Amino acid sequence: MSDTSATPQSVPSATSPLNDWLLYLENLHTSAIDLGLDRVQAVGERAGLCKPAPTVITVAGTNGKGSTCAILEAILLQAGYSVGVYSSPHLVRYNERVRINGQELDDSEHSQAFATVESYRQDTSLSLFEFGTLAALSLFKTHQVDVVVLEVGLGGRLDATNIVDHDVSVITSLAIDHVDWLGSDIEVIGYEKAGIFRADKPAVCGQPNPPASVAAHADSIGAELYQVGYQYTYEQTGETWNWKCGAFDMEQLPLPALPLPNAATALMALGVADLEISDQHIVSGLAKVRLAGRMETVADNPLILLDVAHNPHSANYLARQLKALKNVRPVGKIHGVVGMLRDKDIPSTLVEMKTVVDAWYPASLQGPRAASAQQIAAHLTFQGELYTAPELAYQAALMMAQPDDVIIVFGSFHTVGEVSSYIKTQE
Repeated sequence: MSDTSATPQSVPSATSPLNDWLLYLENLHTSAIDLGLDRVQAVGERAGLCKPAPTVITVAGTNGKGSTCAILEAILLQAGYSVGVYSSPHLVRYNERVRINGQELDDSEHSQAFATVESYRQDTSLSLFEFGTLAALSLFKTHQVDVVVLEVGLGGRLDATNIVDHDVSVITSLAIDHVDWLGSDIEVIGYEKAGIFRADKPAVCGQPNPPASVAAHADSIGAELYQVGYQYTYEQTGETWNWKCGAFDMEQLPLPALPLPNAATALMALGVADLEISDQHIVSGLAKVRLAGRMETVADNPLILLDVAHNPHSANYLARQLKALKNVRPVGKIHGVVGMLRDKDIPSTLVEMKTVVDAWYPASLQGPRAASAQQIAAHLTFQGELYTAPELAYQAALMMAQPDDVIIVFGSFHTVGEVSSYIKTQE
């Protein structure tokens, strides 16, 4: 039976502004997150969207999903494939969630895709994420891309992206996050992420020593598991790195501007996909890949970095990157502009960053999940000013920073998105 909800009086059309559609979709369903496949799968099957391209790679994980998708995209584009990428959340504009051949699409294409999904929805209620996922699949099908790379939104087994008949499954990392939805048992989290595995299809796991539930689920359905540290390995050697799978060895690869573990995982995923990719395509893709909001440099003197790190695992990696900066350039003080959501592990995330940040600028976010600056400051040894918005905290940090200092903006997509938007208005 379909889950119905009261339909807003005015349904946008295929030519309506994108903002009209987003407002309509925000009010279409009773909750922003509603895990489960029955509703979205029913609409996806009616619309013929469950196999949007000849090859589909689905990427789940606690951290590193966006980076892994970007690395896959960069290498595939170098290999001459037409590539569609679906990722979430966005930093500034909804359009960021869909890329085709490395480019965002015009508002009008998104509106048309939303109208297409609406025509198949009938009386089925869909969340904004579910509706957006189907719209992205529709866009990939319309553009007839060769390869689709799907970033899982939350979990895996019950995420809307899991309606797709995909060819390669990827888990980038496993840690405790989204406790309200996935719980705090790492074995359960491993099972939920492994829910994207497919029988007789390759599955790649980039988490060292993952919970036993990952391999157990792969065995139970007959998925072909490729585990880092076993089927494939990698190591950094100075300014290059090596990757090895069985007898196949790639040496002196360029270090990407994104986390190396995710690059190694992406290479394994491409290695088991039935695609024509050369060593040169890999080298070129690794050298070119960039992703907004991941150790993104937006200015120098002072060095200004944006990173969406929002949990202990990602904060640990960010702190190590900031420490490594001191080996390549003079670094004065590190100023931390931070805003977070209250359902994140704020204390443990800040513990990681306390090892590198010298001056703090806590900021309140907006919305029902937002943490206040006061809630953040409670976990810091802090006597300074609190800020009502990340933009104001960033402005204060900019005023205080000296030319050889570093400003790191982190804690949430919302924090980085707001500061990124402000910086663009100043250009």
